[in-house]
Amino acid sequence: MTAFSFTCTLCPRRCGAPRTETRGGGFCGMPSLPVVARAALHYWEEPCISGTRGSGTVFFSGCSLQCVFCQNGSISREHFGRSVTVSRLREIFRELADQGAHNINLVTPTHFTPAIREALEESPGVPVVWNSGGYELPETLRTLEGRVQIYLPDLKYADSLLAAQYSGAPDYFEAATAAIQEMFRQVGRCMFDGDGMLQRGVIIRHLLLPGALENTKQVLDWIADTFAPGEVLVSLMSQYTPQQGAEGLLRRRVTGAEIRAARAYLENLGLTSGYVQDSSSAREEYTPPFDLTGV
Repeated sequence: MTAFSFTCTLCPRRCGAPRTETRGGGFCGMPSLPVVARAALHYWEEPCISGTRGSGTVFFSGCSLQCVFCQNGSISREHFGRSVTVSRLREIFRELADQGAHNINLVTPTHFTPAIREALEESPGVPVVWNSGGYELPETLRTLEGRVQIYLPDLKYADSLLAAQYSGAPDYFEAATAAIQEMFRQVGRCMFDGDGMLQRGVIIRHLLLPGALENTKQVLDWIADTFAPGEVLVSLMSQYTPQQGAEGLLRRRVTGAEIRAARAYLENLGLTSGYVQDSSSAREEYTPPFDLTGV
């Protein structure tokens, strides 16, 4: 397939926008062919993803959430990037693998699922990571079975009011939890190679937000109630950085007390397989430059 169009129902918004090679539409505003802002080795993911050689990370433009606190606003909301064909996307995967990437890491890929699925008809030779905001449809994810080995979803909210306020998605928790269970059905318990690099499995990320400790506790409760110890990894992140125009609680960083309380709660639940960031991770330089490198 070199050209295609469709009426988009890929994400839980099911906006029905016409998607063609050149016309964006709907909530994400993207065309059917992928728009890429950067494709390069990335060293700031979880250790079992980045390793020593880096993760071959492809940053896609557009997003079905567009969170008000997004650190990648230039691509998620402003849509910076360059359109690429399916064949070029497949070449990008090979180039990253040839550079020594431990995996191919697809960041915010959901709205380009048909093109990505076609690009992955030929395996890049390393595990493929589906790195998303968690706002997914199980039926879309099912079309990726066998082509994605690692799922790296966010689980941002259990609080529907917070999800509506910050991401315009009051149904976020219901959608994301159903999606995560489908991800786990596909890839199962985490499996590592002899160097400790993840080869298969699910890592659930949760970003601690200022003043939202109860939301974090509810998210962690769901993970602990849903999965047996060690079945998934949990990555508790504290890298929240206030963005320009932030209002209310989002104008400040997460406090040390909030981080300590979240970590203690996680440990008390027995969620000890995974990672916890400290406050030093809340640094803007961890956001890579979106400059069409590797595109």
